[in-house]
Amino acid sequence: TAEETEQLNELYKLLTAKEFQTRLKGVVLLLDYCRSSSELISTNIVQIFDVFVLRLRDCNKKVKQKALEVLALMMSVLGDSLHPVLVPLVGAVADNLNSKQVGIYAA
Repeated sequence: TAEETEQLNELYKLLTAKEFQTRLKGVVLLLDYCRSSSELISTNIVQIFDVFVLRLRDCNKKVKQKALEVLALMMSVLGDSLHPVLVPLVGAVADNLNSKQVGIYAA
């Protein structure tokens, strides 16, 4: 629908913004959409996670940590819908396992 297209466009815009605060808002919005519109996210999982995976590798540690925390919460909501994006997700999460930042490592 037009409303869903608008929601997705807003999400992409936030997740790809230059300012880290705006990218943080995008990560939080993605979690909100997972909880309130999980079918919308599941239907568009590949396109959404192509952008979201970039936040798991973000140059800003606050964005990266929040994205990792949100991913942990989204996994229980999305479940099997994550199958098409598991390979890039595992790679992005694995890149953070050796982080010297305690928050990122813990997330």
